[in-house]
Amino acid sequence: MNTLTVNLHLMMAAFYRPTSTRLKIVIEGSAFPSDSYAVASQAGFHGLDAEAAIVRLAPREGEHALRTDDVVAALERDGSSVALVLLGGVNYLTGELMDIATITVATHAAGAVSGWDLAHAAGNVPLELHEWNVDWAAWCSYKYLNSGPGAIAGCFVHARHARDTTLPRLAGWWGNDRSERFRMGPNFVPRADVESWQLSNPPILSLAPVRVSLEMFDRVGMEALRERSRRLTGYLETLLDEVAVGRAVEVITPRAPEARGCQLSLHIPAGAKQLAGQLRDEEGIVCDEREPNVIRFAPTPLYNSFHDAWRAARALERLILCS
Repeated sequence: MNTLTVNLHLMMAAFYRPTSTRLKIVIEGSAFPSDSYAVASQAGFHGLDAEAAIVRLAPREGEHALRTDDVVAALERDGSSVALVLLGGVNYLTGELMDIATITVATHAAGAVSGWDLAHAAGNVPLELHEWNVDWAAWCSYKYLNSGPGAIAGCFVHARHARDTTLPRLAGWWGNDRSERFRMGPNFVPRADVESWQLSNPPILSLAPVRVSLEMFDRVGMEALRERSRRLTGYLETLLDEVAVGRAVEVITPRAPEARGCQLSLHIPAGAKQLAGQLRDEEGIVCDEREPNVIRFAPTPLYNSFHDAWRAARALERLILCS
């Protein structure tokens, strides 16, 4: 339903209920900007000062990725003031795959709600949100789910919440109980499942590419995709390490395969935007830059090849040598 940021707001409308003592929202210091906008506006909606309400977790000095132990320690230390923990399942900038299960346990131990932005995780890594006891999550489908910008997004709400019809939620036509919907009455009767968070008729044309993409995922299976992802990303990592020798280029994505998906982010001291443009225009290599100095390669297992990875690394090497 909807798009990612709309769904984040709908979820926070239901699950972010600050009190005078428990009001903080924990996010990454490097959270995607729209996540920062969303949590700041939610704090403001409740009459809170965003600077006081939002806690931004940062990696240790000289490191690029958050350590799970540090996230857990922060929640153990300050958790009594935390209402919501909203982290990216895979960090958009570094490509770090967070330990969702462990952090969710720590979140609940602190008495807070566990929410996850899975924009870069859905279709990228296996997810077991119900088993991990995640309270809610939201994602888009235009990244690894291959459905194009603006395609319809999705939500997860744990069954224990979805069946709770007393939980506050913003109401709309499509979330009303089907048996009541066409009685045309003024009272909202929420469906006793996650679909009660839906607001309006889903856009059929936007659903079409999502359906085709998900059918492909069903045929291949996430287990097979994850195995190929590990090998393909590992191969590209080896090639990029060769490119980096003697040059101030650094892979900032975690090295452990279990701590990343199919993304490798490179720190490029000379600046990323021009180099990414050269890769695209001169070499036919489509990557992504995040200013001022990060380039992201995503060797996606569903359609990228080992030859694609080799071409990308060799093209990067040629351009760096010429710079």
